[in-house]
Amino acid sequence: MRFAELFLIAVGLSMDAFAVSVCKGLSVKSLQARHILLVGLYFGGFQFLMPLLGWLLGYRFETMIASFDHWIAFGLLAIIGINMIQESFGEGEKLDDDFGVRTMLMLAVATSIDALAVGVTFAFLSVRVVPAAALIGVTTFVLSGVGIYVGRAFGARYKNRAERLGGVILILIGLKILLEHLGLLPF
Repeated sequence: MRFAELFLIAVGLSMDAFAVSVCKGLSVKSLQARHILLVGLYFGGFQFLMPLLGWLLGYRFETMIASFDHWIAFGLLAIIGINMIQESFGEGEKLDDDFGVRTMLMLAVATSIDALAVGVTFAFLSVRVVPAAALIGVTTFVLSGVGIYVGRAFGARYKNRAERLGGVILILIGLKILLEHLGLLPF
């Protein structure tokens, strides 16, 4: 998998964390550097760890499903993408100015479950998981920090669009993986 594809996956996976960060930015009365650092560390950290865990699961079962792994990769990415698009039309996240460990852990896990599934697909695609997970984590760290700032500065105006875009990106990458393995794309 090329860097550009991994970067697009990282951006797509970061959109849930970005959306929650925007909501966090809306909720704070006075944005401080610690708020930006906290959302970046929690969301980026979990987005780094979850693909590693997913890869370990996928790697363990790779030989049993190698003949249809591209269908699994497509299916997982499509489901994640469709779910993100559907969520973007919903009510959105509740505004909450709590940055405590319990709250941030729950949000970090909730926004990184998709990365676990993507990690499973990495095992099927023989992706070098540590650099890929690091890219996902760093991208999420940066976009989460930007998200909290955007939320504070501009409000919820772009949150749903960002989540929709992330979903579309993941679906398109899944489709590309499927078409390549079926021999319908020359790349």
